[in-house]
Amino acid sequence: MDVRGCGSFLDEEEMEAVATAVTAVVLNNMNHMSSSSRGMRLQLRKRRLLLQRVMEASDCVATCQAVVQMCSALSCGVFPWATPRWWIKRRTGGTWEDLRQSDDATADYYRDKLRMSRALFNQIVAACAAHVEKKVTHYRTPIPPEQVIAFALYRWASGEKYECRTSAFGIGRATGLQVVRDVTSALLKAYPDAIKWPVGRRCAQILRGFREKGFPNCFGAIDCSHCTHIFIDKPSNAPSENYYDRKQKFSVQAQVVVDLDLRVIDVHVGYPGSVHDVRVLYNSQLWRRAEQGEFFYAPSENLLHGVVTRGYLLGDNGYPVACPWIVQPYGGINQWPDEERFDTRQKVAQGCEERAFGRLKCMWRLFLRTHKTNLNTLPQQFVAVCTLHNILLDAGIEFDDNLLWEVDEDGVRRRVDLAIVGNGAGGRRECTNVEGDLLRDALRDRLALM
Repeated sequence: MDVRGCGSFLDEEEMEAVATAVTAVVLNNMNHMSSSSRGMRLQLRKRRLLLQRVMEASDCVATCQAVVQMCSALSCGVFPWATPRWWIKRRTGGTWEDLRQSDDATADYYRDKLRMSRALFNQIVAACAAHVEKKVTHYRTPIPPEQVIAFALYRWASGEKYECRTSAFGIGRATGLQVVRDVTSALLKAYPDAIKWPVGRRCAQILRGFREKGFPNCFGAIDCSHCTHIFIDKPSNAPSENYYDRKQKFSVQAQVVVDLDLRVIDVHVGYPGSVHDVRVLYNSQLWRRAEQGEFFYAPSENLLHGVVTRGYLLGDNGYPVACPWIVQPYGGINQWPDEERFDTRQKVAQGCEERAFGRLKCMWRLFLRTHKTNLNTLPQQFVAVCTLHNILLDAGIEFDDNLLWEVDEDGVRRRVDLAIVGNGAGGRRECTNVEGDLLRDALRDRLALM
């Protein structure tokens, strides 16, 4: 039968054959239904009798002709086909080919592989395409920008080696190395203000949030004694002992400041794992700009005991450093009730730091595992991932708490190691930071009156 021809129809005998075949299929399917109940067997008998009566009816041929004509119309494209729905996992043609599909399974696939929706991915491609697009030459056609960006995002999200997944995107290992560098540079150029100190309305929201928790004029939280570490393999082009940290692993340090909404507002990364956190702080732009008065510019807040503050950060367990704009807990065992209350409230407020690290590292698992990397490009890649972290927060992409857990080689489900390494400065410390201690005491007494 030519379904696209005009006036070509089945004759009556052929239509009866089609109806008989359909009936046989239906009866065969019903015979495969396993049921031992008497009611089910009676119901099947009634269905068989009904089908026999339909076949013996005079309008069976007309009904069959209508069905055939409907099938012909569908095949000719008269009625649009619905978007296919995948109720089982489809057969993959490679990660990039699966990302190019346009069905209902693609949304979940983007979130699983690239940590974002397809709409947000298209926005990032539009912003970065001009920075990663290559010129067409006589030798070959360049890889499309969306494929390049998808590979870099997948590399950061999965943490897999280049040898594992470059073929799934149709690119080689050497090209994959260059692609990650290009996308890193493109993200930093396309989103230069994604990581910045809060100003205007954003600053007012942060100050209001910390004030509600009992810390007026607080701008954020910093792990002043617990930098997060990025584990790496033993470096071959640098003195390896410099990168050997307190966990007996090779790593690079990252000092990050976040607000209550888990947004990264300052990041400093690149120092070897053996360097003390005090030195990292002293050599960061955060220290220099804070000392110059560029960061803490909130309206003056008059606290108890004549203390006036225009801004500060909440820090972790202290170390002996004269830093009037980092408020650290009292620590120790024998505490006064007011000191214990202060430490508890500060720990709750500063919990945004660990939650931010959990979201950032678990979504971009390359910085959660030990991996080979170029130490010259690692800091830029981490800043690019912090940029993506803020972009996802602005877009309202929710975090899947299952990412905080993993199954080890023994099949045991355990919480992932966020690689937050302390410097061992716990306990109650000496009073060497006079201005910072006065500010802390004023905040402690303010909390006692609330």
